[in-house]
Amino acid sequence: MNGWTLLVATHAAAAITCLMLGGYQLARGVKGDVSHRVTGWVWVLGMLFVASSSFAIRDLRDGRLSLLHVLSAVTLVTVTLGVVSARRGNIAAHKANMRGSWFGLAGAFVGAVAVPRREIPTFVVAEPLGALAALAALVGLTVGVVALAHAVDRAAARRVRRTLEPAEGVTYG
Repeated sequence: MNGWTLLVATHAAAAITCLMLGGYQLARGVKGDVSHRVTGWVWVLGMLFVASSSFAIRDLRDGRLSLLHVLSAVTLVTVTLGVVSARRGNIAAHKANMRGSWFGLAGAFVGAVAVPRREIPTFVVAEPLGALAALAALVGLTVGVVALAHAVDRAAARRVRRTLEPAEGVTYG
């Protein structure tokens, strides 16, 4: 399998989006709110897709699995453990697993762009405007996910406030 296929394109797009979403999550000061959870679930689903789809991409070793596939297997485990840890309230383990998964993704990205014959560097050199347009679309997608997560967070906060407000004409005390 050489060149861009639908699988390679969606894998690369999801990986770059997850790289940006994960970086946003790590840099963001507030953790545990609705926005963090919504963005996190999108990131988790993207990471699971990226890791599992990599097993069908075997260009590096002529159809055989490579060391990158070991990283994919580890990612499937660590992302899952990160979700389970958060659900169980073990925030330290959640942080460690999610950070480790993101840094693994960042390392894989460096590997994907550092090898000149790989699709991403070839695309950037052969079609710089197309690569720029693709990057702009992925940045737009990432910003859209973050904006949606914040909108959901604000809507949830409004629902909570309405629930806590006294009914019209009711006084306490």
